[in-house]
Amino acid sequence: MRLVSTTSCPAGSRLARSIYNENGLVLLGEDAELTEPILRRLVQHGIPFVYIHDERTDDIVVPDVISEETRRTAIQVIRSSFKQLMENRYRQQGLTDIRMGKRFKDLVRLIIDDVGQNSQVMLMLTDMSIKDHYLFQHSLNVCLYSIIIGMACGYTRDELTTLALGALLHDIGKTMVPDEILLKPGRLEPPELEIVKKHAYDGFVMLKDLPNIPLIAAHCALQHHERLDGSGYPRGIRGDEIHEYAQWIGLADSYDAMTSHRVYRKAMLPHEAMEVIFTEAGSKFDLDKVVLFRNKVAVYPLGMTVRLNTGETGIVVDLNGANSHRPVVRVLKDADGQDLQVPYEIDLSKKLNVMIAGVEQ
Repeated sequence: MRLVSTTSCPAGSRLARSIYNENGLVLLGEDAELTEPILRRLVQHGIPFVYIHDERTDDIVVPDVISEETRRTAIQVIRSSFKQLMENRYRQQGLTDIRMGKRFKDLVRLIIDDVGQNSQVMLMLTDMSIKDHYLFQHSLNVCLYSIIIGMACGYTRDELTTLALGALLHDIGKTMVPDEILLKPGRLEPPELEIVKKHAYDGFVMLKDLPNIPLIAAHCALQHHERLDGSGYPRGIRGDEIHEYAQWIGLADSYDAMTSHRVYRKAMLPHEAMEVIFTEAGSKFDLDKVVLFRNKVAVYPLGMTVRLNTGETGIVVDLNGANSHRPVVRVLKDADGQDLQVPYEIDLSKKLNVMIAGVEQ
């Protein structure tokens, strides 16, 4: 399979991985034909990439970090719970369902069990679901990133559960932000920005006394926008004053926000977002944490088309763990853009004079 931009995908291509609707149910299944009207609709719904079949790359298998059933359950729990909170906002009722904490705790345990079976899989959360609200998928993504990182750090089951709850609920305070501000397609005015920033404190207040939610998870909601150099909010705390879990969640939150389609901008490609993160390593983010995070994320996802500094073009066919930025590439075109009769593979972790110069979309 090959990863292509929906804006440049050839009409008539066949889908190699399913696309989901806002409830986590399959909208377009594998092998569905991508007609021009369907592709236009996918673009309108903010789906930037799709996996399609390609006989030259059909041996590429992209593993799922969680099962389709678990993903569907997660989206349904997050969506129904957060929507309830949004409705309560308009009634000025706040968090009234004390059973919500148990639902979230049961959910993260289910996700941890799934991820535990695929803990060596590098995360490739290419956005292939139609959403009625960015917040729902983002909360799940940040939870998945955090669990993978927690496992890499050797956290215990209880520690993972607390980290995962903090990650899943880090943005719960945004359910208090009016949609006309949260989903505004343009630049926020200073008063609107202050309302959005309040979500960190609001999330803490919502979670701190909720049964089945550890107090540390509430502090993750409070601290996930704090930065090592004190430039974050809401309190401007520094360094070790920020809980380790909140540091991980803040890193995952920033990365996923950049690589997700938003109403006001297109999604960045994974390597572009990682470049931004690295520019802030040592000041806003801990450098060791950034390096570990990069090593667990597929900077160049399987199936992506890349251009090499040799002028050749190929497809990423395998990942290289700690050298995620130097994957194995199957070269399909020569430097003149001509298709090779016999494609060949280069392991960029071993051939150091060859590197990725760009990405084709």
